[in-house]
Amino acid sequence: MSENKTFWDKVRIQWRAITSMAGELDTVSAAVKIRKGISFRGTTVWILVCSIVIASVGLNINSIPVIIGAMLISPLMGPIFGMGLSLYINDKDLLVSALKNFLVMVVVSIISSTLYFLLSPLKMANPTELLARTSPTLYDVFIAFAGGIAGMLEQTRKERGVVLSGVAIATALMPPLCTAGFGIASGNFHYFFGALYLFLINTIFILLASYLTARYMHFEKVSEENQQNRSFRTISTVILIAIIVPSVLSAITMIRDNNIQRDVAAFIEENKAYGNAYIYDYDISGTNAVVYFAGDLTEGDLDFLYNAAKRHNLDTTKLHIKVNAVGARADELLKGLYARSDEAIAARDARIKELENQLSQTKGKAIPYGQITKELKYKYPTVSSLAISRGSRVVMQADSLSEVPVTNAIIQSSEPLSAEQMQEITNWLRLRLDDTTIVANNITE
Repeated sequence: MSENKTFWDKVRIQWRAITSMAGELDTVSAAVKIRKGISFRGTTVWILVCSIVIASVGLNINSIPVIIGAMLISPLMGPIFGMGLSLYINDKDLLVSALKNFLVMVVVSIISSTLYFLLSPLKMANPTELLARTSPTLYDVFIAFAGGIAGMLEQTRKERGVVLSGVAIATALMPPLCTAGFGIASGNFHYFFGALYLFLINTIFILLASYLTARYMHFEKVSEENQQNRSFRTISTVILIAIIVPSVLSAITMIRDNNIQRDVAAFIEENKAYGNAYIYDYDISGTNAVVYFAGDLTEGDLDFLYNAAKRHNLDTTKLHIKVNAVGARADELLKGLYARSDEAIAARDARIKELENQLSQTKGKAIPYGQITKELKYKYPTVSSLAISRGSRVVMQADSLSEVPVTNAIIQSSEPLSAEQMQEITNWLRLRLDDTTIVANNITE
């Protein structure tokens, strides 16, 4: 027993040695840095403007690297850390200043992003990066809270690293604000309120994390605890609960929908061809799923399929198997087939027309060998045959290689032709065939 106790004592000592932050933190300097970080004037204003533009463009073109760049340079976290610190050290002036600067930043960001999206000519059919910031869940709460703790730890470290950059990317304060601006510009208030809710979650839980971290590290207080502070914390707790409840419900819905889609996919994979029937389509709406079979299924087959659904954790009261479905569903499928057939026919006709044009052009360029050979023999009796071929040759130009078209004419004769005769034949062939790339060569039999 004593050996076990000694072992666990060693584990605790080792754990404390690993996790201890003694000697690494400087709360006094951290408080000064946080106070300076809440300012919204001068360069901070222009940095925020640049961040808004970059984030809006990134969301507009669905570019994740561009969005990350906007998050890295955004100055929005400074006032949030200031609010969290002020709540613990009971500094009313710091709280008012941080809150005022924060609200101004938010308003400027939303107005600027709204103007950008109103003026932007690019309207994407599937703005995935915008949609990703309209349905916050409980996981966003975890990210914001953990990011806030990491950010405050970085603020208090004597040797600062790149943690704040990572926190800026993880908590993503700027993209939701720009998405809210997009919601206003497009008149889609689902986007606006969803994005604003995500921003509110990130803000509140970074603030909470910074407050708890400041409390854990015992930052020096400006004034002592009073009834007003306690009342404020009570109100804050109620607000936090009110904010977190919808995100929990959203997370539950997301997990449920993902599980249903996974289970339906597994059921379809196992039974996509059953007997004389096969699955040709399916629909999932909330907790209800409809699977469409083409073919014949008996009552026994249906019982087997519903039992198979149970093995895949599907509620058989919410799984509906439709056999030989007709009506609107069939009409939709037939319309889709006809549309695809029409597209295929149009594409085929276009290809045939293109090939016909190419063939016509090729025929137009056909060389009348027989006639040209007769004319050449009449002028030069020693010529026995003529061969012409079109191709290209590689030419060195400065430091690069390029291909140029060339037409080779091989003239076979019983006696060698002179240089003057060959030049005369070359000029005649170029004029006769309307081809300036002809190069003539003589071969003696």
